[in-house]
Amino acid sequence: MTEEEDKEIREHRPAVRTRRRISSVWVVPLIALALAGWLMWKNNVDRGPLVSVQFETAEGIAAGKTELRCRSVPIGMVEQVQLTKELKTVVQVRVKPSYGDLLRDDSRFWVVRPRVSTSNVSGLGTLITGAYIELDPGTDEEHGTDFVGLEEPPVTSQSVPGLRLTLVADEAGSLAAGSPISYLGFEVGKVERRILSIKEERVEFRILIRERYASLVHKGTRFWNTSGFDVTAGADGFKFRTPSVQTLVSGGATFGTTDELMDTPPAEDGDVFVLYDDESSAEDAHFIADTKALLMFNESIRGLQRAATVEFRGVPIGRVTDISFKLASSGDARIPVSIELESQILRNALNLDPGSDFDVAAAVRKGLHAELTSASLLTGSLYVSLDIDPQQAPEDVEVVNQVAVIPSSAGGLNQIEARLNGILAKIEALPLDETLDKFGNAADETAITVAEARDTLASIEETVAEAKSILASDSTRNLTAELNKTLAELQKSVNSLGPEGSVQGDLRRALDEFRAAARSFDNLSQTVDENPNSLLFGREDSGNPIPRARRR
Repeated sequence: MTEEEDKEIREHRPAVRTRRRISSVWVVPLIALALAGWLMWKNNVDRGPLVSVQFETAEGIAAGKTELRCRSVPIGMVEQVQLTKELKTVVQVRVKPSYGDLLRDDSRFWVVRPRVSTSNVSGLGTLITGAYIELDPGTDEEHGTDFVGLEEPPVTSQSVPGLRLTLVADEAGSLAAGSPISYLGFEVGKVERRILSIKEERVEFRILIRERYASLVHKGTRFWNTSGFDVTAGADGFKFRTPSVQTLVSGGATFGTTDELMDTPPAEDGDVFVLYDDESSAEDAHFIADTKALLMFNESIRGLQRAATVEFRGVPIGRVTDISFKLASSGDARIPVSIELESQILRNALNLDPGSDFDVAAAVRKGLHAELTSASLLTGSLYVSLDIDPQQAPEDVEVVNQVAVIPSSAGGLNQIEARLNGILAKIEALPLDETLDKFGNAADETAITVAEARDTLASIEETVAEAKSILASDSTRNLTAELNKTLAELQKSVNSLGPEGSVQGDLRRALDEFRAAARSFDNLSQTVDENPNSLLFGREDSGNPIPRARRR
């Protein structure tokens, strides 16, 4: 076949086209599907969002019966209650469409049921109507669907305006959620939450000061606990102060600002304040810290606590902020103590420039040093005492982790303990064994002496008994008469020796003869002296005899 014939055949061949059509049979299912989707969407929109709230227990909650309320207005219903693998209760709550904006990330849920505590009584109305879930709308702009419910109802709503602060204390005491915060005896706020900070090892209280009273709180304001009785003793006697009945039951706190701290800036949300034990402690801590320093102790600091007072010659100017080995360098066995100070008093005492930042190193070079002092012998608590002594000024100032170290020493009971240890060391150095041996020998000798003394006493007792027997005999009784007779004879003998006695005349005659003999001997000696030959030839007779005295 030629090309011309082939071309002619193609020109006369009919063109066949396929026509596509949609069968009218499918119109009805498509409309039904669209209608069903619209109905589902409409139903979902009309029902509102579904949220999940996790609780510890589902006590009082029932699907289809328990309502979700906000400010006591029903805004939803519990649809389902489930139990997770962790034995937690998950409640599915359907919220009405018009209230979907209340579901924010910081919204809070809790179950309202009858509760009775020392601070308040709530939820008694649910004894009739049954328990329900309360919603506290948050302030966050983001919306959420999964929440963790509160086991205890909050004290105040997050939307309530006011000043929210944090109080920190070493112990919780009787202060709890719902406790009042008062000013001059008038309630101006409440404690919203009580939290135990494991990291800081302290108790934190979240409090709310109502908006109208927020201006009463300054940076220099001090808070203290008013729970319990307050007994003080002073020069004018004892003072006994009792709080209100509500404070006694639920606890409470109050605050105040001294005149010199009224110029401090107003407090802001999130500010942290120390909660003092009582008003006197708060008054002693009226200072604004502007300087940090470090103390390093080689001795035990048992009794020194965080928030302990730092005094300068009896005036509180700071407090202890931390006690941790983390503050020291690696390998340093000393105990580091961080303190904060109000430097104004130290500036004046050290004559430092008031216009510049306080230089701790410069103060140390001028003799600033610290000492631990006993605050109470009963409790053993300690505080830090600062003083200035130029003789104790070090040549080099130590710096640890870019913080200047104030030289410090142990005081109070530690000094007494050191002295007692020194005395005990001296006692141990004494030759106690030899001394005790000597005391033992002396005791043995004393025992022998006592035994001999007992024998002597026995002999004395025998002698006394013999003397008694002799005195009791008849011869001893007649001894008195014989002694009287002897005395009479002795008296006669003495009388014979008297001026009128015979013996007296004999003595006189003997004396006269002795005088005559003496005169004769005197004459003889005189004659021999004048004429020695008279001893051989005799005395010459002068013819004049010398008359002699007549003898009596």
